[in-house]
Amino acid sequence: MKIGGAATASGSHVETIRYYERIGLLPVPPRTDGGYRDYSPAQVDRLRFIARGRALGFSLDEIRSLLRLAEAAELSCEEVDELARHHLAEIEQRIGELRRMAQALRRTIDSSQHGVRGECAILDALRVPGRPPPRRRVPEVHGQEGAWQTT
Repeated sequence: MKIGGAATASGSHVETIRYYERIGLLPVPPRTDGGYRDYSPAQVDRLRFIARGRALGFSLDEIRSLLRLAEAAELSCEEVDELARHHLAEIEQRIGELRRMAQALRRTIDSSQHGVRGECAILDALRVPGRPPPRRRVPEVHGQEGAWQTT
C-alpha cells in the first residue's frame, strides 16, 4: 500500500508518517520498482497503534515504550499498567490545573466592570505579576517532537 493509502487507513497524515520513519518509530518500508513506499498491513496496524496512543495523550517516548512492550510477548502487563497509571496521574494533575485556571478566569470575568478597555479587569489581571503560566507539551510539528511551551 502506498503512503497515501496507509495515511487514510491509519488516520495519520503523510508528513506524520514520514516523521515517524525518520525518528525510528515506524520502520522504513521497502520501495516498489516505481520508488513508492510499500506499507504492509502490519505497518498500518502499527500506525493505528501510534495514532491511538497520541489521541490518548501519550508522548512519542511513551508510545515507543508501549510498542516495545507489545512486541515482547514474554513481558507481563504490569509494566503497561505502570505506564498507564503514570499517564493517568499526569492527566488528573492537568485537569486540576485547568480547573484552577478556569476558576481564576471566571473570577476575573465576574469582577470585570465591562467598561472601556483601559478599565478592563481581565487585561489588568494579565499584567499583574504572579505565578508563571503552566507549561505543557505540544504535539510534534513537521519533524520536531513535542516541546515544552508556556501557554
